[in-house]
Amino acid sequence: MDDKQLIARRVAKELKDGDVVNLGIGLPTLVSNYIPEGIEITLQSENGFLGMGPAPAEGEEDCYLVNAGGIHVTINPGGAFFDSAESFLIIRGGHVDATVLGALEVDEKGNLANWMVPGKMVPGMGGAMDLVTGAKKVIVAMTHTAKGSHKILKDCTLPLTAVNAVDLIITEMGVMEVTDKGIVLKEINPEFSVDEVQAATGATLIIAEDLKQMEV
Repeated sequence: MDDKQLIARRVAKELKDGDVVNLGIGLPTLVSNYIPEGIEITLQSENGFLGMGPAPAEGEEDCYLVNAGGIHVTINPGGAFFDSAESFLIIRGGHVDATVLGALEVDEKGNLANWMVPGKMVPGMGGAMDLVTGAKKVIVAMTHTAKGSHKILKDCTLPLTAVNAVDLIITEMGVMEVTDKGIVLKEINPEFSVDEVQAATGATLIIAEDLKQMEV
């Protein structure tokens, strides 16, 4: 299992029965493939539907059914389609229990930067600024570093998408909770040592007294 699949599988364990969940573009879309059996989750796609299902089997794609990232998906029985205004009414109205999104940087204050690298041609922040303020729980799902550079920092260096918004960070190295005292390492991938995780992190981690092995 590669790092992105591992991260998506662990994120899925955070979702609770009955939750309405928004999955951001990129890595977070993989989470829909790992929803645990017996857990009923309603997935929302910000381009306008509720009830998103997993990726379709090869050859069974519907060209009209794509998520916010333009990736083919399925829709579960009882799903609903609506326009962008209705979609953002759901988000801004506080009806999303959790949002899962990627990030370029996250810092120990829970600040998030996920939308722009100065001088580079990359997409804007899109609906992320609404999701991270409207959702009840914000989970960042990302690889721990980018080509060896830190993505979890003491202070973000890129333009912020939101301030003090991130609740949980899940990477291939572990599960980290953002608290008012800093970032707490709660679970660790047994393939790494605490020292290795700290070396790959640009902020000083608080090691949980009951540090557990990462559930994957």
